[in-house]
Amino acid sequence: MMPHTLLVPFDGSPLSKRALEYAVDEYDDVSIVVLHVIDPNDPGYSSAVDVDVRTEPLHGSDAWYDRAHEVEAQLFDEARELIGDIDGEVTTESTVGDPAREIVDYADAHDIDEIVIGSHGRSEASRTLLGSVAELVVRRSPVSVSVVRGSETR
Repeated sequence: MMPHTLLVPFDGSPLSKRALEYAVDEYDDVSIVVLHVIDPNDPGYSSAVDVDVRTEPLHGSDAWYDRAHEVEAQLFDEARELIGDIDGEVTTESTVGDPAREIVDYADAHDIDEIVIGSHGRSEASRTLLGSVAELVVRRSPVSVSVVRGSETR
């Protein structure tokens, strides 16, 4: 059965872009939810943009959250450009919290059929030391997860 609604976490990183492109290329007539999670523990607004924390608003301040939402709007514009025209619906969603937890919670609370997520594909020892959002999502997800690694999918 082909998924009807895909959840694609998106932070603007090359791997999140690849996951989004994979979702568009592999599934016809599908609805895609592009989810950005603002991690309050990440001074870089949970995005792949370069941030000089010396010149940005104080981490955790109202101005910091305002800036995080500005960055997020740019990410959503970029995601829409990557998606282009598809037969299905595209929506963008935002949440604040721990990325892995928020992705899993979103999939659980909404009508999501599959999560498509990018991953660096680190070795097991490296994952243990560094942690991995994709690894946690795969372990905790209530739905199927496609992990896009570079040019391959697992």
